[in-house]
Amino acid sequence: MNDTKSAKIRVLLAEDDENLSFMLEQYLNQKGFEVVVKSNGEEAFNIFCKRPFDLLILDVMMPKLDGFNLARQIRQINSDIPIIFLTAKGSKEDTLEGFNVGADDYITKPFSMDELIARINAILKRTNVYKAIESDQKVFEIGDYTFNYEEKTLIHNPSKSQDRLTTKESELLRLFAIHKNDLLDRSFALKSIWGDDNYYNSRSMDVYIAKLRKYLSKDPNISIVNVHGKGFKLFVKE
Repeated sequence: MNDTKSAKIRVLLAEDDENLSFMLEQYLNQKGFEVVVKSNGEEAFNIFCKRPFDLLILDVMMPKLDGFNLARQIRQINSDIPIIFLTAKGSKEDTLEGFNVGADDYITKPFSMDELIARINAILKRTNVYKAIESDQKVFEIGDYTFNYEEKTLIHNPSKSQDRLTTKESELLRLFAIHKNDLLDRSFALKSIWGDDNYYNSRSMDVYIAKLRKYLSKDPNISIVNVHGKGFKLFVKE
């Protein structure tokens, strides 16, 4: 068992120091992370737009596009993905600018690898990422329903009626069940199930959510609520 449980956390590392980026890539791989390395901000932004990631580690001083401006562009697309800045600039003003552009943490060089891992884990535990990865629960009680993720069945207990779900319906309902009465981030759900949060996948997910609402409609205490600009909430009155 590695530091990131049994799943691969996808990390984008943007760092123009070849020696440091090589050491970080090797170390993070050993700890069970899946790492993509880019040496400048433009390349990092381009790959971010094409592939799903769970965490960004950005050097501040990079050619073509520095870490602060890269973070600003990323935050226009995704307001929730965790960002850690790595920098040799440790002044109060630089630190404040880092947090103002959306950093979750700010690490001044030089730093220890163990400190970096500890900070990564602390950030991911505050996000949806670990919450979904760590759960190995297969059967969920949702109001009047029993949902079996492994068997892809949803049973309405009072009427004993049963619906058989598709794979994507089951995966989406599992995320909702794990986050019951909590926010399920739209981008996180799309990247977890569809692999990308583009427009077409987003419209597809809306169709599946409509289907889940229909399946769950026998219990008036259950609703899937849109949280504007954020995502959804499976609300179950206890």
